Amino acid sequence: MEFLRPATWDEALAAKAEYPAALPISGGTDVMVEMNFDVHRPPAILDLNRIPELTEWSDDGGVVKLGASVPYTRIIDELSGPLPGLALAARTVGSPQIRNRGGVGGNLGGASPAGDAHPALLAAGRDVFVEAASVRGTRMIPIDDFYVGVKRNCLAADELIRAVHIPVADGPQQFSKIGTRNAMVIAVCAFGFALHPKNGTVGTGIGSAAPTPRRAVEAEEYLQDVLAERGLWESGGLLGTEVIQRFGELVKTAASPIDDVRGTADYRRHALAVMARRTLTWCWNDYGKQIGSAA
Repeated sequence: MEFLRPATWDEALAAKAEYPAALPISGGTDVMVEMNFDVHRPPAILDLNRIPELTEWSDDGGVVKLGASVPYTRIIDELSGPLPGLALAARTVGSPQIRNRGGVGGNLGGASPAGDAHPALLAAGRDVFVEAASVRGTRMIPIDDFYVGVKRNCLAADELIRAVHIPVADGPQQFSKIGTRNAMVIAVCAFGFALHPKNGTVGTGIGSAAPTPRRAVEAEEYLQDVLAERGLWESGGLLGTEVIQRFGELVKTAASPIDDVRGTADYRRHALAVMARRTLTWCWNDYGKQIGSAA
């Protein structure tokens, strides 16, 4: 097995171009498990730990550029304000040791439907982009186009993830996850939700309940219509039980889960409806307080 250890981003891209089958590694929290259990034995490892820009983030006032290797611990500590949904999701990742090493780039590269970052990224809006680069150039991939199958993404063989571009939250965001125990667990299912009052939209993200992470598009459209028609963005008034229940049912129908060792498909659908109702309620209560304090 070849072991490649570039010192700069340009060297990393050149190495990936020369060895397209090389497996990128930074935190290694998923890669090393698969290698230790002989699930995956790549012909080459591309170690990205010496490249400083991958562990940096910046905020231009409207969009956070999050380096692919910024560890979850720093997302929790430094980005809970601008990226609250992702910070909440980061809190549920593995153990403290995993959170100190793992980052969003690894979640995206692995593209597991159960990755904790995915629902939060989807809920953050349609202006979330994955920055992928190769010796041929850079492209910005909309998050909705990134996932193409079970543990498959749209990256070309010679591309590496450099960063994720995520709009700064302009409203409350939430993340909810169910596992077979309280910590250090792969999600049975997960759900991300966000309110985007500036453009009158809402965001959803379903995890571990379909072949890929996905939105609940009909649920988003339903809730957006209700909020606009009833003037609730302006008033912050009560949603009502009927709206909350309907939203949960639409989220439930958006999933296409399977039965596996962690849970049944029926349980996943039921749990998603519950999580959808709860996260919507939490976010809307917070939004109502914001409206009230601004009045």
